[in-house]
Amino acid sequence: MTVLIRPEGNEPSDFNLSRRGLAGLTAGAVFTGYAVAALAQEAQPIVTDETGLETGMVSYPAPDGFDLPAYVARPEGDGPFPVVIVVSEIFGLHAYIMDVARRLAKAGYAAVAPAFFVRVEDPAPLADMRAVQAIVAQAGYEQVMGDIAATLEWASGQLWANTDRVGITGFCWGGKVVWQAAARFAAIDAGVAWYGRLAPSAGATPEQIEAGRPWPVDLADDLKGAVIGNYGSADGGIPNDTVAAMQAALEAAGQTESGIKLYEGAPHGFHADYRPSYRSAEAADGWARLLALFEAKLK
Repeated sequence: MTVLIRPEGNEPSDFNLSRRGLAGLTAGAVFTGYAVAALAQEAQPIVTDETGLETGMVSYPAPDGFDLPAYVARPEGDGPFPVVIVVSEIFGLHAYIMDVARRLAKAGYAAVAPAFFVRVEDPAPLADMRAVQAIVAQAGYEQVMGDIAATLEWASGQLWANTDRVGITGFCWGGKVVWQAAARFAAIDAGVAWYGRLAPSAGATPEQIEAGRPWPVDLADDLKGAVIGNYGSADGGIPNDTVAAMQAALEAAGQTESGIKLYEGAPHGFHADYRPSYRSAEAADGWARLLALFEAKLK
């Protein structure tokens, strides 16, 4: 078992994507297991069935010309359905992120989960955390924002998608992206960030501070929609003082619909049901907060 204090891991070998909607990729090109570097051997991950859903892989052009793969899960029928972009952890698009997309689809949303890292390599099958981190480091802010812009553009051309109602949610690395995207794109009406970094740590070097920009704590004035955060007080990688600083920045900016809930004693990755960090009660409460915000803002 691998235990990680920052982005932390019964791998169901029979997890298969539906081929409905498959475009631009073969089923064999898609890693459908759980991230190897973080999977707990004793984990019993939630697996959401595809009954009543349309699911599969698609691809569409990013601004840099890359053909960006994404997993899509939506309710059956014509819609149009509100769109939710799902942003992965550092492990990329794998079974857990796909399941989150299906959970959202079961709630009435068209969920799109782009594979942000595969320009370099898919990190999900890798056991070496240093290799994973090296891949993720190459996904810079402008590339990621471009991929989100491409996702919005692609969704706008789908008859089943209502891109007048758009949400975003993300985990760990993706949690930070939620804050950044909500500040960048007026099309995003609501966001839910799960334990993404908010500000540089006290010991960060100037290079690390610069590499992490724009930091969410500096974007509070720029949020275009409501963003809530689900964070753990025992997160070894996100100090509580940075959570307090973000909350203060939101209040100073008059962002009355945005804010952070800090779960006492919860570690990093408490929603990730395939990791040893999983905490069922906190995960369920955070998910209820997500559904309540999206219900209010997207429907």
